[in-house]
Amino acid sequence: MMKTKAHQMFRTSNKLLSRKTPNDVVEAHPSNIETAAQLENIQQVSSPSPSPSVEVVRQHSHHVEAVVERAHHGGGWLLSGIICLNVLILGCAFVAGSAMSGVITGVHLQIFLIVLILLTMLWMVFHMVVTSRKDQGALFKDSHAGPVWLRVGLVLFGFLSLLMDVFKIVNYVGYLHCDSAVKVAFPVVQAVFLFLQTYFLWTHAKDCVQLHTNITRCGLTLTLSTNLVLWMAAVTEESLHQTEIPDLNTSVSHKMYRASYDYGKVKKCQCSHSACDTFKEAFYYMYPFNIEYSLFASTMAYVMWKNVGRLVEHHNHHNVKFRPKDICVGPLTGVLMAVAGLVTFVLYELYILQEEKEKRNRALLIHFISNIVIVSLMSISTAIGCIIYRLDRREHVSEKNPTRTLDMGLLVGASMGQFIISYFSIVALVALGAKGHLNALNLSWAVLVVLELGLQNYFIIEGLHREPFHVMQEAALHTNAHTFQEHAESVERERGKKNYFLNSYADKLSWKRRILKEVCAFLLFGNVILWIMPAFGARPQFDHTTEIKFYKFTMWAAIVNVGLPFGIFYRMHSIASLCEVYLTS
Repeated sequence: MMKTKAHQMFRTSNKLLSRKTPNDVVEAHPSNIETAAQLENIQQVSSPSPSPSVEVVRQHSHHVEAVVERAHHGGGWLLSGIICLNVLILGCAFVAGSAMSGVITGVHLQIFLIVLILLTMLWMVFHMVVTSRKDQGALFKDSHAGPVWLRVGLVLFGFLSLLMDVFKIVNYVGYLHCDSAVKVAFPVVQAVFLFLQTYFLWTHAKDCVQLHTNITRCGLTLTLSTNLVLWMAAVTEESLHQTEIPDLNTSVSHKMYRASYDYGKVKKCQCSHSACDTFKEAFYYMYPFNIEYSLFASTMAYVMWKNVGRLVEHHNHHNVKFRPKDICVGPLTGVLMAVAGLVTFVLYELYILQEEKEKRNRALLIHFISNIVIVSLMSISTAIGCIIYRLDRREHVSEKNPTRTLDMGLLVGASMGQFIISYFSIVALVALGAKGHLNALNLSWAVLVVLELGLQNYFIIEGLHREPFHVMQEAALHTNAHTFQEHAESVERERGKKNYFLNSYADKLSWKRRILKEVCAFLLFGNVILWIMPAFGARPQFDHTTEIKFYKFTMWAAIVNVGLPFGIFYRMHSIASLCEVYLTS
């Protein structure tokens, strides 16, 4: 009896703590560990009078609340934030200076990046050798952090980025006799960094570190800022590589500007082997994967930073199986749409490089029509999913976790890039009257993209906020089993029946679950093809010159080169979020 009472008091104290502590963040201070140990000892107390024990629980709750306040306003958070901010601003200055001025060259930028990478790797080695090997280094794991598909995506993009570095090394080795050796050293250092960081994030993404917390926070913000600076450098180089400088007095506007980072300056320096041009073209096609890798690593480092010093209550992990037999319409139509979009993208790339204006207009016509069809179908399916959510009675998730908060913030923030491009296009086309079929199609596409982004954001955020179906089913079945217990012959027989009902019910998808899964699968493939097109070189914003004439080239190039990388990341992040929504539906 007294043991049961102690268990109830322990659960009550946990509820009090969960209400009092925002974000469930508790510093691994010695007093905090002592408090946790004292709370555990309550389970073993068998006092005849309950009131002193309740008073002890209240005292412990107030003590832990004070510890939380000290942790939340501790110097580690402030110092790590200052480090991240300074590295990011300095990195922005280097990237902008190397792209726009002739004083800071690509070699200077690469030296700066090598220093950042070496410092980050030094901390990673320290964490893996010293901090993580301590018994109390990471006592808790965040089950929501670093899901399998995110880590698999990290490994895949890391491998392709490693391939890009190999191509760069082979290319720049041919220029060693007349160019800087830093251009060879940088991809070598980055290749080592890719391998080490991928291993580090794969093994430690779920850790809630309790030792060396200040050093860990600073190291994680250094990792975060290093990946973001690498992302900025890659995006800037890729944007300048793909940006067209049109001659509006002629009909031809596809001369590419490739003077970024000194790479166009090496005309006087001849390559010592014949494969330089081939490898140079090859590693430019690898840039989208390297860009996504840096963003994946940044998000995982941020979640680890939020989890430093966090005490996570243990939850039973529910294994959700991916069974393709449950759905068929969504994946099938999604694959067909993605294949059709890929074919039109190849045709667009072939026709847009032609000299004849008629063929170039045909390429734009194909691209606009295919994108309008894709975005329209995605808008319709997303609207159906939103209607299902209105009919769905699942409760919203009340538990706070940094992974879900980050997912929603990145989703909304990244969509702003595509919103900006679409709204600027709408204003320009409406102001000029949208004359001609290409202008009309471009306007329709911009309006539909705005609609699709709004609907998809709502659908994904609602899905991330809803309790998983298997949790709601299990809770209902546990309640039914409790009422049935008085008629059961034994506990074992009751458990057997409960498990039988749970398994048989889980095998049957309700019509709402099936529709949600079909919508998620279809949207996933739609976002894949909408990621492929701009990531691998589709730039109708420059091939179609209406916006350039309205805003002038300099302003329109700035709008596109800032907004498009966020739009590309939005599509990839939507894929990851849709996987999460699919599994919980």
